[in-house]
Amino acid sequence: LRKPPLMSDRPLRIGITCHPSVGGSGILASELGAELAQRGHDVHFISHAAPFRMPRNQPRIHFHPVQVNDYDLFKYPDYTLPLSVKMAEVAAAQRLDILHVHYAVPHATAAMLAMTMLPPGQRPRVVVTLHGTDVMLLGSDAGYGPAIRHALESADAVTTVSRFLQGQVRTKLGYAGPVEVIPNFFAPQSPTRTRDTVRAELGLAPGEAMLLHTSNLRPVKRIDLLLQTVAQIRPRESFKLVVLAGGDFSGFMAEAARLGIADRVVVRENVLAIEDYLHAADLGLFTSEMESFCLSILEAMTFGCPSAAFAVGGIAEVVEDGRSGALVPFGDTVALARAMERLLADPARRDALGTAARERALALFSADRVVARYVDFYRSVGSPQG
Repeated sequence: LRKPPLMSDRPLRIGITCHPSVGGSGILASELGAELAQRGHDVHFISHAAPFRMPRNQPRIHFHPVQVNDYDLFKYPDYTLPLSVKMAEVAAAQRLDILHVHYAVPHATAAMLAMTMLPPGQRPRVVVTLHGTDVMLLGSDAGYGPAIRHALESADAVTTVSRFLQGQVRTKLGYAGPVEVIPNFFAPQSPTRTRDTVRAELGLAPGEAMLLHTSNLRPVKRIDLLLQTVAQIRPRESFKLVVLAGGDFSGFMAEAARLGIADRVVVRENVLAIEDYLHAADLGLFTSEMESFCLSILEAMTFGCPSAAFAVGGIAEVVEDGRSGALVPFGDTVALARAMERLLADPARRDALGTAARERALALFSADRVVARYVDFYRSVGSPQG
């Protein structure tokens, strides 16, 4: 039987588990935790390392590390079992109302196991948020798909970040239960440096446009197509590509040199103060072969920076083609380069798209709007702690 909704007149006690490395799911989970804490809720992060953007020393935010032992018995260290034990321990000790796990593998399975370790009256409600490759890639894998579907069926509620991914949950996983769509959001900090200071630090000459790409560099981001697109933009002296890389970009520099654009590419790795660079950018450029949402595009939009990208996955739910950015069919690097050229040559058009992008970001994807939806959703799901 469905538990009654939570009382609406008290703060919630929320556990959050996510991958701590650079990636959309971990960033969204970290930002969500910070926003929930600012609104008076108690937030408990549970992971093997502090998430990349988890605030330090912020009231009502707590971190519970999971100890992973490398026993000789196992070929690979096991994380799922220690995580489930820590989840159960924190849920009981902190009397959690909600355990919100981001990215199904292995978090949803660990949460399912953790709930079996607790008596019914101490079990928080489990909310699973699916972010993309946990459905698109792992959901199609015979070694993962059935386990993911079983974990979702055992959860109290499931959300996704786009309507596109909601449909894929049905197609890839065969999951027939309710799936709530709650999009990503971005709550920017104020830049710490001026636009001119950042551009000077990056070596941008007067009149050069700053093209921005931010990603974790995983294969789905198709950095090969990014560099091929940049190599076709003319004139080359009109721009530099700045890559905020959530990983080691050095392996891609040989290809940049082969294409003759090494002098057009500037890389900064594992940047925390991304607002400094978003504030300085003129255009975003993204070449993923699949995105459930694309948080990086939203981050640029919030600073009035329009993006050009391939029209894949949920990107069309973020960007209105021709109104707040430019979208072209996947793999057509020529069309993408031409779209960039048109925007580079027309600052007025670029500014108009940027203004529309910022307005769309504020209207649909602001922290106030999205975090309130999460809180309402938590309360509707209910908890035995009520």
